Amino acid sequence: MNNNPNNIPGISERRPFSLRFFFMRWEWILVVLVIISIIINSNITPYFFKVTNLFNMTFNFMELGIVVLIMTFVIIIGQIDLSIGSNMALSSAVMGISYQMGLNIWIAMLLGLSAGTLGGFFNGIIIRRVKIHSIVITLATYSLYRGIAYILLKDKAVTGYPPKFLYLGQGYIGNSPVPVELAIFVVLAILFGLILHKSTFGRYMYSIGNNELASRYSGIPVDRIVVTIYTASGFMSALAGVLFTSRVSVTRPNMAEAFLFEIITIVLLGGVSIYGGEGSIIGVVLSLFLIGVISRGMTLINIPSEMMSIVIGCILIIAILIPKVLRRFIRE
Repeated sequence: MNNNPNNIPGISERRPFSLRFFFMRWEWILVVLVIISIIINSNITPYFFKVTNLFNMTFNFMELGIVVLIMTFVIIIGQIDLSIGSNMALSSAVMGISYQMGLNIWIAMLLGLSAGTLGGFFNGIIIRRVKIHSIVITLATYSLYRGIAYILLKDKAVTGYPPKFLYLGQGYIGNSPVPVELAIFVVLAILFGLILHKSTFGRYMYSIGNNELASRYSGIPVDRIVVTIYTASGFMSALAGVLFTSRVSVTRPNMAEAFLFEIITIVLLGGVSIYGGEGSIIGVVLSLFLIGVISRGMTLINIPSEMMSIVIGCILIIAILIPKVLRRFIRE
């Protein structure tokens, strides 16, 4: 007898409450790790734990956070989007060239957002219509979108953006210490959390990630949902590209080249299964701040970027192994 009230395949019933399960939740482990990281960094420098410094620290990873939210959706449905960083560069390039041609900055920004959204829609349509795995398609568009950005900019940079635009990536909310980018991220995180955990669309995503064929037979519009998520991925990439440009005050074709590895690391560390069908927004947000705090601490003690790459690589391995160990422990 199926006790699932939504009658959607692939969605497990809610676990009964137990202290063992409560303390073994991956999100709680991430909370502890974030607290430990903050304490360690506070011992490195007395200025770290100041409110202003903690808020300013978020400037370094809010664009990552924005694309991490949508990558969570993509991986939960059992897909991947390798073109996110390239789409950021393409969107920024379209905006930069449009502004350079004399268009109003907000119109240029709208064109950049449209270009990124179209790129995501193209990924989704090709994946579902041609029936080729998303790794192959998005690997191709990873090169395609980056190449178009280089063609548009001709390996040059666009600068001279107006202060009203730079405020998006460098400004604060009123007289508070809260950066505009952080406020945007918080709103988006809440929105994505509600969609994933409190809506029918979110339940459909989990179902598709667990068993796409069964979901299709149960009447879930699989193709439409996949295309919608990839289109949203394009928009979120474009938004991150615009905010990144606003923060650094320049458009370059090589922007966000190293983002992809960090994005996937953060999502997997947040408890999202690489096989799809499992994960939460709160876990991913905690993972984002954990990586941000660790990176900030390593910067404070002048650890070279090569060593930071090694640390992040080790974290990725841990992110893949530990959830499996925890699941085995809980079953036993």
